[in-house]
Amino acid sequence: MTLIHDLALLALPGGVAAGGAAVYFARSSARHRKDADAANRRAKKAEQAAAARDEEAMHLVQSRLPAVVFALQQGTGNPVATYGAALHQALVGTTTDRAFQNVLEQVAAALSEAAARSEGAARVAAQATTKSLQPLGYELQAAITKLLDAEHDPKTLGLVQPIDHAASQMARRLQIIGVLTGTWPGRVRDDVPLLDALRGGVSRIRDYPRVQVPAGVPFHVAGRFVEPLVLMLAELLDNAARHSSPKTPVEVSVLEAHNAVSIEIHDAGPGMTSEVLHEARRRVSGAEPVQFTGLGTPAAFGLLGVGVLAAKYGFRVSLDLEHSRHGGARAVVQVPRTMLVPAPAPQPEPAQQPAAPHRAPAAGPSGEQQRYEVGADGLPLRRRPAAGPPWGPEPAPAAPTAAPPPPRAGHALAAFVQGTRSASVPPPNEEPNP
Repeated sequence: MTLIHDLALLALPGGVAAGGAAVYFARSSARHRKDADAANRRAKKAEQAAAARDEEAMHLVQSRLPAVVFALQQGTGNPVATYGAALHQALVGTTTDRAFQNVLEQVAAALSEAAARSEGAARVAAQATTKSLQPLGYELQAAITKLLDAEHDPKTLGLVQPIDHAASQMARRLQIIGVLTGTWPGRVRDDVPLLDALRGGVSRIRDYPRVQVPAGVPFHVAGRFVEPLVLMLAELLDNAARHSSPKTPVEVSVLEAHNAVSIEIHDAGPGMTSEVLHEARRRVSGAEPVQFTGLGTPAAFGLLGVGVLAAKYGFRVSLDLEHSRHGGARAVVQVPRTMLVPAPAPQPEPAQQPAAPHRAPAAGPSGEQQRYEVGADGLPLRRRPAAGPPWGPEPAPAAPTAAPPPPRAGHALAAFVQGTRSASVPPPNEEPNP
């Protein structure tokens, strides 16, 4: 027993040591596994962060930068704040997010500066072009007017009058471009009857024979607002005529309201889609500045010019499809009563009435002359019809049985005689103080 006991005692320290080593190695292995797991988690997290930054970089290039560029082109608010949101919220506020935001802001600033330079250059070029061409246009109209006043041969007049009308349209296009660049649309006129302003607008469009104006309108327009109103009406009438069949009328009527007089223009065109109507209303509202670099091809100036004039002088222009009399579109120009003046008092007739300026009438379809009376101011004398509402549209001219009459034949000449005459004097480039 002693031997066995001694051997057991001798073997005990080795067993204890072996057990302690086993425990030590087990604990060490657990720590290594724990450290390895932590290292793996850190590596995985780093990989996820790197992948998120890569995805954020791709989002910056593919989405955020194009969105900012588009927003700058459309002029919709702060493009960086609107379209600068990060893809991964975990990166918000990090160095990567701040760096990408800085890139967006620098790109937006550079593009805004470039766009401003381009817009300024385009505006200056348009203004310089109109200022150089307008005097030539007025000289042309003055020469044509002088020829029409001096010539009495019907054949010669029939050849010259279409040139006169084309020159009037060219002057109108130059005027509307000048309006978009910020120049005064024309010279200050005397107070005129509203009917003369309507006829002046009709005189400046190609399809003037299709326009039916009221027979009588008992209102007068203050001189400062005459030229802007004439130009607005011309653009709206031209738009109505160009977007409707040449066989259909363009009807103008005048409605008296409490605070304004409304001029309505009805066409018989196909109407507009909701998108086109929305864009047209945006243009005539004048609420947004005109961007020459965003006009598109071909550039459309007319409705933009209407919007600029409306915003500057206080007219109100609206477009709709629901109230058109002929299924097309209706344009309404509201003239505030502050722009209207009382009719001038009748002047006593002089002892000897001066002779009215004479212009030979144009020949009709079969060679006969059209008879119409012309007053001292160059406007045809219209007679009130025996029946019917005083402000209703004039009846459409009867359809010819033979070939259509030549341009400006008959009373159709009445629509633009005053307009072409009044445009013969070169206007100043800037609006005088009222």
